[in-house]
Amino acid sequence: MKRLFAASAVALIASLTAAQAQTEIQWWHAMGGELGAKLEEITKGFNDSQDEFRIVPSYKGTYPETMTAAIAAFRAQQQPAIVQVFEVGTGTMMAAKGAIVPVHQLMTEQGANFDPASFLPAVVGYYTDTDGNMLSLPFNSSTPIVYYNKTMFEKAGLDPNTPPKTWAELEEFSTKIRDSGAGTCGFTTQWISWIQTENLSAWHNQPIGTEQNGFGGTSARLSLNGPVQVKHWANLKRLSDEGIFKYGGPVGGDNAAPMFYSQDCAMYMASSASRAGVVANAKDFEVGYGMLPYYDDVEGAPQNSIIGGATLWVLSGRPDEEYAGVAKFFEYLSSPEVQADWHQFSGYLPITQAAYDLGKQQGFYDKNPGSEVALQQITLNEPTENSKGLRFGSYVQIRGIIDEEFEQLLSGSKDAQGALDSVVGRGNALLEEFQAQNQ
Repeated sequence: MKRLFAASAVALIASLTAAQAQTEIQWWHAMGGELGAKLEEITKGFNDSQDEFRIVPSYKGTYPETMTAAIAAFRAQQQPAIVQVFEVGTGTMMAAKGAIVPVHQLMTEQGANFDPASFLPAVVGYYTDTDGNMLSLPFNSSTPIVYYNKTMFEKAGLDPNTPPKTWAELEEFSTKIRDSGAGTCGFTTQWISWIQTENLSAWHNQPIGTEQNGFGGTSARLSLNGPVQVKHWANLKRLSDEGIFKYGGPVGGDNAAPMFYSQDCAMYMASSASRAGVVANAKDFEVGYGMLPYYDDVEGAPQNSIIGGATLWVLSGRPDEEYAGVAKFFEYLSSPEVQADWHQFSGYLPITQAAYDLGKQQGFYDKNPGSEVALQQITLNEPTENSKGLRFGSYVQIRGIIDEEFEQLLSGSKDAQGALDSVVGRGNALLEEFQAQNQ
């Protein structure tokens, strides 16, 4: 009995010693609920795969809250090694000189097995500098698509397997849906900023700002009040007045999804990462999937859509041994198996070609119709300076301005040109302040 106790004690001490020898690495993120649980599962997979490092994920609230917490922690010299930052925080993170360790630099210094060319161009392009160097690691990337109610399409005499390709078709389909009594509304949308302004511009190969949409530096200014954007906002106002389009609200447009689930609106433009939620809530109808509509009189359309979501940034000022673990963790996260599993569970895009190819080999896209639409759309053409993404400082506040001005448009207080002119004027005032603070 004494020998058994002694052996157990030795094993316990050895176990504790091994645990103490592990290097802990803090990862702050903004994913709650099922996505947060899946993130924890992925982390556990890495921790169980080796005994040298231990990633410790911590949920810090929304994207803005997580980013704000990381900035405050850095100032107090209590920052994590990794922080998840949403795409519109890229400009702010880049401007924080000395606060970040670029991913390309980290992986090179650590001798990691890492090939930037393996990442999907439309995904990784958003997070590279003007020389093509990766600054952060894409983790959860999405792009907006069209979800539609096949049952309502049939009731309206429309082909349930044919989503609208152009805005003219979308208007035609919406009118038939309303006039037939199949629904009271043709379409609704999440995110007026992300979907109906930023992606609308990229999809039509139109700039929303100077200096390559902000990629060229902090001297960039907004220019999203061009003819195509003005035409589109004017159309949304007209379709709203006619009852064909129903506004889902500011920021993410949280009121849009219920209008689709209740079969009030037949079409719903939303993130590809909404797919699981859409399928779960579409209990009384079959869901169809389509690419975003485009104006067929705009040369170069459709081009490619741009991403939303977030990436993982590495913060400076941590012990050297932590960075070796971060590099190994990023290798693990980028592996085809992990990425394919994350993509197939969440609806986010696979970040590498290998993960995409693995999904094809597994038959995932054949078994899950519509799951490939987002990938086809974002890889439709090689990204241009206008469709690579955007990178402006203070862009969280600018998105708030977009919402405010769109509501001014809907209320009739301003026309489309006036509303977008105000977005540009107010937004550029913020960009001037940002430039002055970060020169």
